[in-house]
Amino acid sequence: MSIIRTKLFIVLVMVLSVAGLVPMSIPTAKADESNQAPELPPICGSIQVEAGNTVARQAFAQGVQIYRWTGTAWAFVEPAAGLFADANYHGKIGIHYRGPTWESNSGSIVVAARVPGTGCSPDPNSIPWLLLKKVSTDGPGIFSSVTFIQRVNTVGGNAPSVAGSTVGEQVEVPYTAEYYFYRASN
Repeated sequence: MSIIRTKLFIVLVMVLSVAGLVPMSIPTAKADESNQAPELPPICGSIQVEAGNTVARQAFAQGVQIYRWTGTAWAFVEPAAGLFADANYHGKIGIHYRGPTWESNSGSIVVAARVPGTGCSPDPNSIPWLLLKKVSTDGPGIFSSVTFIQRVNTVGGNAPSVAGSTVGEQVEVPYTAEYYFYRASN
């Protein structure tokens, strides 16, 4: 009787595995912790991170880019976005705001600045892809040892193409992006 139960159990596990209900192997790392840098199109060579740095974390941003009408143009004010662990915007890990600043739920903060002469626009209808370098960090956590940040795969976020109606008017333009956070390899 126990041999029959064992065979039935094996058949059941096989059926459930084929149906995708039982994993055939246990993953060793989450997709966002794979330490793989993004593949950049040739026009984006300027945002390649210096040798000696590796990906520490990937985050998916969903939010807005805020602009203010000056009377002659839309001036960038700040981003306001949530940072998430996966591409479906689940597992909020922090926020992104003026500075530019990224703050984790654990309290670590990184402030960065665009590396001069870098950036590319694979999609002219979306904000550029950027390379940023750490200016400062604070607090222990996922952002405490960040050296560089890449913003890639942007969708939306460009300043409006039509003039504002009054000086000081603000607009929030929806955007999404992927941020890759690097740290020194050693």
